[in-house]
Amino acid sequence: MIGATVLRCESCGATYGDDLPNATCPACDGLLLAEHAPPAMRGTALRSLFDSRVVPSAASAHERSGVWRFRELVLHAADDAIISHPEGNTPLITRPAISAYAAGVDVIIKHEGHNPTGSFKDRGMTVALTQARRVNARAVACASTGNTSASLSAYAAQAGIPSFVFVPAGQISAGKLAQTIAYGARVLPIDGDFDDCLRLAREASTLGIYLVNSVNPFRLEGQKTIVFELLQQLGWKSPDWIALPAGNLGNTSAFGKALREARALGLIDRVPRLLAVQAAGAAPFAKAFAEGFVTRHKVRAETRATAIRIGDPASWDRAVTAIRETEGHVVAVSDEEIFAAKVVVDHAGVGCEPASAASIAGIRKLAASGEIGRNERVAAVLTGHLLKDPGKPESELAEPLSYGAAMDILRRATSDS
Repeated sequence: MIGATVLRCESCGATYGDDLPNATCPACDGLLLAEHAPPAMRGTALRSLFDSRVVPSAASAHERSGVWRFRELVLHAADDAIISHPEGNTPLITRPAISAYAAGVDVIIKHEGHNPTGSFKDRGMTVALTQARRVNARAVACASTGNTSASLSAYAAQAGIPSFVFVPAGQISAGKLAQTIAYGARVLPIDGDFDDCLRLAREASTLGIYLVNSVNPFRLEGQKTIVFELLQQLGWKSPDWIALPAGNLGNTSAFGKALREARALGLIDRVPRLLAVQAAGAAPFAKAFAEGFVTRHKVRAETRATAIRIGDPASWDRAVTAIRETEGHVVAVSDEEIFAAKVVVDHAGVGCEPASAASIAGIRKLAASGEIGRNERVAAVLTGHLLKDPGKPESELAEPLSYGAAMDILRRATSDS
């Protein structure tokens, strides 16, 4: 049935209605793009409609959601079909110490770690699980390095749909794994990396299990709202740049689509440049960018920033389009640069998981090279909460202290001398 939303295959061009029970094209397994009928209004009127829906005291979860506020641009679903925690409504944060670290650039932080399960994945998952319910999915599944699995498990539990998660054995943080298990997903550890898990998850979709990785078009529709909400919080005035960590390239693709739609609908009059930041040990996209995107590269990913430890990104072509359309940039930063940036973010009282700090590391690198000007404003997206991947904090502690030794330290720290 062709309705308000059409799914179009980016590989073979086939089109389907929004009641398709597949996450990828049934004809060729290509990626599907959701195309919505334009809303009846645009420009100032559409901005006013979205602004009128900022109602924290609303009775229902979907009315309080920072995703479903933009429903005309996300998914046309009946109110009683929506699976919402709610999610979104994440804060904008500024800290002088972080701007100073980024070579004095004006940095605004959009902290997606404030979502219900602690990462941006909740924005896409509310839409994906709503769609899973609409197509009567018997089960849902994903491959994950942690954040997707935790979000899927939580939203599947709310929807009452069984969930399966494929994780690379020994390569997922304890915090993320604990969340996933606690919410009730069936976790299947796989002997391989994320890319091996994703191949298995895609094959499982042939068994009628609904796949909710970022290859799912409705995941990207939810993740677009990071950009819509950011622009709304800035009074619909675009920053010069939006910086984000880049792993499987789902967010890079979603952000590009969001900006394309926002400009076409008159929500903004200027498109920010995207800065996609990869870890140097998992940087096939950055390598391709440096070569003009002539070749699609694959690598065996190695980085301590586990959320972006992906060597064969699934949303490659869409992300290339996003970077080209926004005159964006892709950069790789070392693990040392990522963790140095994380220390700054953490010590500013903000906190984030390691992969999130790639945004700040990338801004610092491009500001130092002059690609980002000192008078430009950059919105940095932090994708996950500090407690998602805290490492082993006990290793940071000194040897156990006696009562007297502890008091001596406190006296010295508070003395006037």
